[in-house]
Amino acid sequence: MGAIDYGLMIGMMMIAILLASLVSADPELLQDVCVADLTSGVKLNGFACKSNISADDFFFAGLAKPGLTNNTFGATVTPTSVQQINGLNTLGVSMARIDYAPGGLNPPHTHPRATEIVFVLEGELDVGFITTENKLFSKTIKKGEIFTFPRGLIHFQINNGKVPAAVIAGFNSQLPGTQRVANALFASSPTVEDVVLTKAFQVGTKAVEKIKSRLAPKK
Repeated sequence: MGAIDYGLMIGMMMIAILLASLVSADPELLQDVCVADLTSGVKLNGFACKSNISADDFFFAGLAKPGLTNNTFGATVTPTSVQQINGLNTLGVSMARIDYAPGGLNPPHTHPRATEIVFVLEGELDVGFITTENKLFSKTIKKGEIFTFPRGLIHFQINNGKVPAAVIAGFNSQLPGTQRVANALFASSPTVEDVVLTKAFQVGTKAVEKIKSRLAPKK
């Protein structure tokens, strides 16, 4: 078995063990399974259950291969939430794979519904989170090591190394949600007023408009 395959196997095993000890951030399930019906028009705190289910509803092969990192940030998140594995509905867990090119950044963001724990498959990352008292907790983590990001706190990962890096992430929610700080402030719809951003960041209108233009969704 190759080194990457071995790392992937160990990573998934560690995440599964650690998640088993966490209290789910989602409501408790009231039946054995409730496979999500993503096409249902019924609005719930979660998803309606579908009647015809199979083993494929609990399977996903998308984390086996590295994601493409030829983008603005040099990093790609491959999620495995209830939207990819419908069988996760009501189970209170999900995962993701994050790949980083050299210099790649998973920019400051939050997960409003989950704590995150990452296991390094390969490479080395500088990671950190910021508390509500604006205190930064940061660490350099290497292959085989783990770091935790508390629920709702702003956090990031950057690959300052010269080789690619990758992690497997675990969440105690079927749909943790992700909100990038810069995009939320500068690329919302409708947009936040310039006067709010210029005062908050103590910069001029031109600087705000420049950031907005860079982060605006491509049409």
